[in-house]
Amino acid sequence: MSAEKPGRTEAVDRVLDGLPVADGLPGELFALVDSLDRSPALKRALTDPNLPDAQRTGLAHALFDSRVSEPAARVLAEAAGQRWNSGRHLADTIERQGVRAQLRIAEAGGGLDSVEDELFRFGRVVDGDPALRAAITDRTASIERREGLVDSLLGGKVGGATVLLAKRAIRARERNFAWTLESYVQLAAEMRDRTIAVVRVARPLTGEQRERLARTLTRQAGRQVTIQEIVEPGLIGGVRVEMGSQVIEGTVAGRLADARRQFG
Repeated sequence: MSAEKPGRTEAVDRVLDGLPVADGLPGELFALVDSLDRSPALKRALTDPNLPDAQRTGLAHALFDSRVSEPAARVLAEAAGQRWNSGRHLADTIERQGVRAQLRIAEAGGGLDSVEDELFRFGRVVDGDPALRAAITDRTASIERREGLVDSLLGGKVGGATVLLAKRAIRARERNFAWTLESYVQLAAEMRDRTIAVVRVARPLTGEQRERLARTLTRQAGRQVTIQEIVEPGLIGGVRVEMGSQVIEGTVAGRLADARRQFG
């Protein structure tokens, strides 16, 4: 999902955050995105820079108030009232709100931590299996067929919100399926003012090691850190932490690479 125009995106975030989120809202917002993507003319009209902001907002209400719930219409109208460089950015922003709405439902049910972890794990499974990755990202296959594949892999094994978001990620508006799942994980952390730390280790961390590392990273990041652990048996000692754009290299291989860089 596009990160362009963060101030405008945050304005739409605030509208969603002030609304009640019913179970059907994520699906309505995703359906709006699909409608926008099917109609370039509609996207152009709702992002026309020659129209006053209030006129674009009024147009969104006129077109969709009778077709979707009041919360969905308000989110779309707020987005239409912002100024975007293209219709794609408008659609990306509505897509973001659909994901956030689904995550809010999970949070209200006490399941946001589980959704975040399940999405991360599934992304790793897909990314590490070339055949599965090819099947899920095969654009010559129908969306329905690929959604069925996700259902067969996840149905009954993870929460419903995880399945719904994994199926939505098949449409991968940016880059690829695994990257889209990762963006959902980042959104889940962002909603709780947390940072994700991807920790690669040769052996699983003990509970004590995990807690100690989380405390250390939290002090460094200045906010709560969620650890996503990846066990890589081939890693030669130590630990490698990726937190945003920062990499904390504690492996033997990493220290050797540092030495090579220093001494040419």
